[in-house]
Amino acid sequence: MNRRQFISSTSIGAITAGLTIPAYAEMPKIKWRLASSFPKSLDTIYGGAEMLAHRIMELTAGQFEIRVFAGGEIVPPFGVLDAVQQNTVECGHTASYYYYGKNKALALETTCPFGLNTRQLTAWVFEGGGLEQLRKLFADYQIVNFPGGSTGAQMGGWFRSEIKSLSSLNGLKIRIPGFGAEIFSRLGAVPQSLPGGEIYPALERGAIDAAEWTVPYDDAKLGFHKVAKYYYYPGWWEPGTHLVFYVNKTQWDALPPIYQAVFETAAKETHLLMLATYDVKNPTALQQLVRDGAVLRRFPDDVLLKAYATAQQVYAEESAHNPAFKAIYESIQAFQQIADPWWGIAESSMANFMRAMQRQQNKTAP
Repeated sequence: MNRRQFISSTSIGAITAGLTIPAYAEMPKIKWRLASSFPKSLDTIYGGAEMLAHRIMELTAGQFEIRVFAGGEIVPPFGVLDAVQQNTVECGHTASYYYYGKNKALALETTCPFGLNTRQLTAWVFEGGGLEQLRKLFADYQIVNFPGGSTGAQMGGWFRSEIKSLSSLNGLKIRIPGFGAEIFSRLGAVPQSLPGGEIYPALERGAIDAAEWTVPYDDAKLGFHKVAKYYYYPGWWEPGTHLVFYVNKTQWDALPPIYQAVFETAAKETHLLMLATYDVKNPTALQQLVRDGAVLRRFPDDVLLKAYATAQQVYAEESAHNPAFKAIYESIQAFQQIADPWWGIAESSMANFMRAMQRQQNKTAP
């Protein structure tokens, strides 16, 4: 059974039980606009919004239509939250850490440095009480939020010069958002906030010295290796990155329940398939980047250790005066205390063993 047949016969069948196609003709015709934070050139991230819109059209026989606009077409890339809150558009697709300046708790919806990996974050959101806590926060902005895709663990970004030690970060101009920016600032760097489409020219002309974006597949499409050859890992500030769909609360409440169910189901499907797509495309993209001249480097230990210690300090300071942040972060931390030991025993140990076997086989292959 293929994916489309499976979905048609299970989740979609459940939410549309008793409804035939003619019955949908009796439902209201609804047209929404969705503002994305991402350029069309990033087919997987931007494509998440198109996937959502396409599936909703399919599942409602064309009665619920969402038109997708790329970042900057009708709303600035970092203006999606405001646009949805103000009902300028009915919904949006973005990353919540772009709105770190409004409330640092918002960034926790996307990721946090040295936090949960993608599978752990998904588990916390859907089964660990995370979504309920996040929705309390987003209610202050008249927004209903839905997980809207994931890149998985991200890389550590592109650097024009090698990072040999912690001192290499002094004065370094790096494009990075959210908590990562605050931590880099405390390590001596100079963070910059730039939309994805502005990163390459800024690197090319030397306006910035380094930039983080997402993962090998997207990084390769934007050509960062052509202007900054050192590619660092691990991406400690984004161990598991979630995107999000925002829906204006008034618009959501006005939807018929069956349309709400369709939207929620399509969002979950998008979340799953985006990660699957990246897990297929990233390995070959990384290999191609190396063949094209990218130089892989691991962050020095002194950088990782200082960044970790600084992150704990930042979280403690924010928790002391931001109750919303404190509640959500403590929930994430409690989940991680349970999840990391299990991950280390089951997932990481098996992956490390298999990687060692692959290296040994490659050495002995004829």
